[in-house]
Amino acid sequence: MLVVADTSPLNYLVLIGCVDVLPRLHRKVLIPSAVRRELLSISAPGEVRDWAMALPDWAEEVDPSPEFLSDPLLAPLHDGERAALALAASRQPIFLLIDDWPARNIAIRKGFLVTGTLGVLDQAARRKLIVFAEAIGKLKGTSFRYPAAVVERLLAEHGSPK
Repeated sequence: MLVVADTSPLNYLVLIGCVDVLPRLHRKVLIPSAVRRELLSISAPGEVRDWAMALPDWAEEVDPSPEFLSDPLLAPLHDGERAALALAASRQPIFLLIDDWPARNIAIRKGFLVTGTLGVLDQAARRKLIVFAEAIGKLKGTSFRYPAAVVERLLAEHGSPK
């Protein structure tokens, strides 16, 4: 399955050592150049920059068509989010991987199937690719912001203690 990724899910999946579940869940991940630039930013963690410097074969850097970037709905978003939504509009992926709530809401309004870092971890755990509680434990050690109720529900679904 083809997916388009924004910066946040890739960043956090790299940080917790779970980015390699993406090709096992999805055939190919398209990454807009704006997202890759954010991953390579000096403010990004070193391991994220290292990963983005040498993208794996399953991750393809692609730019959206300019006409999709001019959508006025995308104007308030950051460059990476805007590029991810524009690329999704031009490629019609199965999923758009994005965590930011304003960007997710626009994506949903546009009819995209949306998931984020927690959704990827949930999918990976259901396919027995990771232990959900371990991944969440690592995620809690990062700057990732999440609704506690959602994480508690997912932990319960995966048979893990809170």
